[in-house]
Amino acid sequence: MEELAEEAGITVRTLRFYRERKLIPPPRREGRIAWYDDTHLARLRTISALLERGHTLNGIAELAEAFDHGRDVGELLGLGEPSEEIPVRLSPEELADVFAGQATGENLAAALDLGYLGTDGGEIVHISRRLLDVSAALVREGIPLADVLTAARRVREHTEALAELFTTLVLAEDRTPDDLQRLRPLAKSVVDAELSLSLDRRLRDRQEPRATRPQGVDEAAPRS
Repeated sequence: MEELAEEAGITVRTLRFYRERKLIPPPRREGRIAWYDDTHLARLRTISALLERGHTLNGIAELAEAFDHGRDVGELLGLGEPSEEIPVRLSPEELADVFAGQATGENLAAALDLGYLGTDGGEIVHISRRLLDVSAALVREGIPLADVLTAARRVREHTEALAELFTTLVLAEDRTPDDLQRLRPLAKSVVDAELSLSLDRRLRDRQEPRATRPQGVDEAAPRS
């Protein structure tokens, strides 16, 4: 414990406090000896970095709990990395910077549950650079991260249905998964075009002036 505290630049008393608050995982024990490793050191350095960024210990504890109970990167990526998306590796403090203080334990747990995030040792892995960039851009526009993640869950439901629809369409004539892979750009083009048209309709609905009644007309007055 003394060696770990010295490496992390904190006091043993602070380290004990972090252990009591469950901010770091318990050590590996061999009899009466407790062994700490690089994982504990990385966590302590993360805590220090997050404190410097203005996070509270309660918030860090929530992050730590979500982080410790999240799926690992092998489970996140399944049998292999996405064929078109580029995973991104981040430290917990880098993730906090990306989302401007909104990387709370609750939001991190929601992203883990969605399958956006996984853990790999002391790092966090986001499944898609594009999704990460879009989420961060929406947060910068003032949309709360919690709302972005709620919308993402609904988008996931719709895209799963669209993927099933296109898969059924393509494989109906004894085609193979290779054909599905070859034709997937067509599915993406259809979805992109339809979404673009739908957004156009929403914009027109909000831009068209509402019809107004002529001034001085009393619809309830009897006609002569």
